Amino acid sequence: MGKKKSLERWALRWHSKNRLDGISEHFMVDDCLPLFFRTRNLARIYCNCRFGYIKHRKDLRTEPHGWRVPRAIKVRITIEELP
Repeated sequence: MGKKKSLERWALRWHSKNRLDGISEHFMVDDCLPLFFRTRNLARIYCNCRFGYIKHRKDLRTEPHGWRVPRAIKVRITIEELP
């Protein structure tokens, strides 16, 4: 078994709920890579700058979209060397 390293970071989780698709949740990515932040505050600042408009758009929060503002969540990232 190879070396293993774990660290904790903050990520953004997308959430939407509508009749057509049901509940949809996933980690936010940028250029095919997951977004990780060192602190919760940095994650929230990024979220408010990039997705804060959703708070003020009732048309996006209701059907058919059901969007919600992404939330900052704490995650554990584990990196393991493979043989």
